[in-house]
Amino acid sequence: MAVSVALPPARAYSVPLQRPAACATDHYFDSSRLACAPCGAHQRQSAGGSSCICEPGYRMVSSDGGFSVTCEKCPENMSGVTQDGWNCITCPKGLTLEGKCKCPNNEILVERSIDGILLNEALCIHCNGTEQSFSASDVSGSRCVRCEKTFIHVSKSCDCSSPNILTGGLCFFPQESLPPKGVATVRFAQLGVTLTSAWFLKNLQSSAFACWLYSNVTACQALGNMCVMNMNSLSSSSTDACGLFQYIFIGTARLGIIHSIAYWRHNLPWLYYGDQPGLASQVLEKNHFPTTFSFKGRDKDVKLQFIAASFDAAGNFLKWQNLEGGILQLCPDTETKLDAAYTFGTTYQQSCKISVSKILLDFANPIFYDLFLEYNDDNGQQHLWAVPVLNLNLQYNEKFVNQGTNMNNWLLTRRFFLVDTLSGKETDLGKPPRVIRIASEIAISIRLVSHMQRGTIYPPLITIAYTDVLVQNPEIQSVMVSFSVNYEMDQSEARIQTDVALGVLGGLAVLWSLLKTAGWKRRTGSSIIDLQTVFKFLLFYAGDLANVFFIITVGTGIYWLVFFKAQQFVSVLLPLPSQEEDFVTYVACAFSLKALQFLQLLISQLTVDIFFIDWERPKGKVLKAVEGEGVIKSAAAPVSIWRTYFIANEWNEIQTVRKINPLFQVLAVLFFLEVVGFSNLALMDASSSLTRSSESYVAPWSRILRFGVSVALWIAIAILQVIFFSVFYERFVEDKISQFVDLCCVSNISVFLLSHNCFGYYIHGRSVHGHADTNMEEMNMNLKREAENLCSQRGLLPNTDGQTFQISISRKMRLHYDWIHETLTRKRGPARLLESSANTFEQSTRAYNTMNKFLGSFIDHVHKEMDYIVKDKLLLERILGMEFMEPIEKSIFYNDEGHSFIDVLYYGNETTLLIFDILFFSVVDLASQSFVLAAILTYLQQEIFRFIRNTLGQKNLASKTLVDERFLI
Repeated sequence: MAVSVALPPARAYSVPLQRPAACATDHYFDSSRLACAPCGAHQRQSAGGSSCICEPGYRMVSSDGGFSVTCEKCPENMSGVTQDGWNCITCPKGLTLEGKCKCPNNEILVERSIDGILLNEALCIHCNGTEQSFSASDVSGSRCVRCEKTFIHVSKSCDCSSPNILTGGLCFFPQESLPPKGVATVRFAQLGVTLTSAWFLKNLQSSAFACWLYSNVTACQALGNMCVMNMNSLSSSSTDACGLFQYIFIGTARLGIIHSIAYWRHNLPWLYYGDQPGLASQVLEKNHFPTTFSFKGRDKDVKLQFIAASFDAAGNFLKWQNLEGGILQLCPDTETKLDAAYTFGTTYQQSCKISVSKILLDFANPIFYDLFLEYNDDNGQQHLWAVPVLNLNLQYNEKFVNQGTNMNNWLLTRRFFLVDTLSGKETDLGKPPRVIRIASEIAISIRLVSHMQRGTIYPPLITIAYTDVLVQNPEIQSVMVSFSVNYEMDQSEARIQTDVALGVLGGLAVLWSLLKTAGWKRRTGSSIIDLQTVFKFLLFYAGDLANVFFIITVGTGIYWLVFFKAQQFVSVLLPLPSQEEDFVTYVACAFSLKALQFLQLLISQLTVDIFFIDWERPKGKVLKAVEGEGVIKSAAAPVSIWRTYFIANEWNEIQTVRKINPLFQVLAVLFFLEVVGFSNLALMDASSSLTRSSESYVAPWSRILRFGVSVALWIAIAILQVIFFSVFYERFVEDKISQFVDLCCVSNISVFLLSHNCFGYYIHGRSVHGHADTNMEEMNMNLKREAENLCSQRGLLPNTDGQTFQISISRKMRLHYDWIHETLTRKRGPARLLESSANTFEQSTRAYNTMNKFLGSFIDHVHKEMDYIVKDKLLLERILGMEFMEPIEKSIFYNDEGHSFIDVLYYGNETTLLIFDILFFSVVDLASQSFVLAAILTYLQQEIFRFIRNTLGQKNLASKTLVDERFLI
């Protein structure tokens, strides 16, 4: 049978939200309907709000758990109702507001006989408080119990009548020397709220009296807990919980101390270390923790065995608790990850948001902890080392004293709690608190002893910051909490060494930049120190200082990577994130300065002067019609321009050739970091494994280690690439630079380059065969003759092979070059002017031929007033990259065996490009903590700058050589 079901309307699955507190007094909250439902006749809502009870004067006839109740009115002579609500009874001593019998103090209510038979009239039986019995009614008033011992001690009865003092359920003699009257207030400084605590009002004075008079251990512990709930804050003029504790501590010196610890008095909890100036630094640095730690080897000890003594608010000892399992971590997580917090050397960080409603539910009763670190002595005996607490909320005379890094001002304490939902209750301990206090930041610090190689540490320190929360709407209120374990060491020596290295290398960079500036001035043919000279010096210094920062940061990163990860006994610990700021600043400075150097390099390469000298001469004559005359004359056969176009295209191709493959470089680095797992070496833990379990805790990243790992891979892969290309690929497959020089010689074209005003490079490409514009057969024959040494050598000088030179030209030569070049560039005006001039092409051709003829004649020593000499550079000149001899009358051609013309190409500046890529990758990674994003952006910037270099370089090539840009492909 088919069943047809109509589709519900759009809001068919919507239900109204009703809360138990919103139900009227004659309604209850029906959990099956999640809504308020009416109670029956003569009924009202129960205390919990989830059921109904009979009104006063009515008894229950039937009930199925409070959801369906039947009530019946009691007769006039039996107007009371029994405690269980099922029967009516006569109440001789009156009724409570609930309509039940009540009895005076120290009397108990009896409604049934010993065998359970209901009495017609309830009895109020007086408890015998005289000697031998000493009984009084219990809290519920249902039975007689032995009265509190202080009553018996003071009054020999269960009464504490005047003039005796009754407080907190205890009785004291009036003439005894008692502590001053306590102030039952709690100050929540963050909120600016001071309230009278119901817990303090009930227990503060009695705990102080019992601790003082009877040395009651539980009362002393309870008093100490109330002081801790008041943030251990002290005031010379206040008698709050901490003031009473200090009063008793000072007045019980006669009782002696525990375990030879001056701050741990008999019967009292150990709350303070003392307020002497400088005591904190002695506690934290004078003594070493009596055991050592190692990362590797058979004797490795990688667990910190923290153990805590726990107490409830009333001062009762609960148990010893090991911190493993997340006792102090408020954020939920797996047990494996929680326990990782105490693995030595692993920096642990955990944070989350917790709702106030969950806090109220999970921490209804505060727990107090005294923390110790467990260790074994040489005999295997177990001992405990007390762990001091730095409470950032502690106030001394209403001033916060535990702020800042100066230990001499700190006031260390011992006991702490995680959540206090008790002291913020104002009137009734059964009601929700008005204010709660939460340990929102807990940090355990372990400091390594410097200059010791056996893994020795100072005593750990636990730092706690509490947050005060005014409870208004617990369901939507939340608190951010964090827990961390940090490992640190004194970094002052490392900072000094870094500063010394920076100062020394920075000074050397100044000298090196001055030498570069002097060389640049010599190459520009100027001896005047002007503003341009200062600006050029600053550019040189920016590049050299970038190298200084790069060297320092690379050395720092690799140092920490090697020495931290490879050490067996712990001798170094990583800098904290706050201590890495200087390092990150150095990386940022290196990148900024290197980017400035890279842009200056790019601009200089895009403005280089270049000309292709064509040595080819016309072969024979041709008949040519003279335009406008109608006659035919003989003229020299034209020389083909295709060889020049061909060389120009080859030069255009090698402008952005590099010594490494940039795409392979980026992919290889990313492969080793993310696939092989080298990125795991950047985690702030002691493990040097490349793989990690998905279930294990992952420590936070160290920015120094991330930089060290990535830079080490960048440099290693780049070196391997350079070795591969220089040793194998360029030797056996393809060497584009050497091939270009060979191609110039085969094409009978030389390259004249000027990177500076009076300095540049020359590639001698004059064919030894006299011409290159020939057919295939003759070309092969020429190459064969050259291979068999049947012709002269390719060098500029006779009987030499030197084809590449560094040239330092005279000022006169440069002026003549510029004069001819002006003719080349003068034609390049607006298109409308070009179209209007019929002689533009002829002028360009004439200027090109003039420059070609001039440079060819210059190379052939035709111009005696602008002649040149060829010589070798001195070793010191090669090292310093400058020329000592100034070309005043004659230009100088320096023999060059290393193809130094690559300085105007990407190929000759691989170091600058590689460092720029490394720093760009590192800056992106440090900012985003993502190697993948850094790799993608690094490749994109490489391609963008390569495109810019190619495009603008091509335009410059066309502009300077008169090669039509349409033929550059």
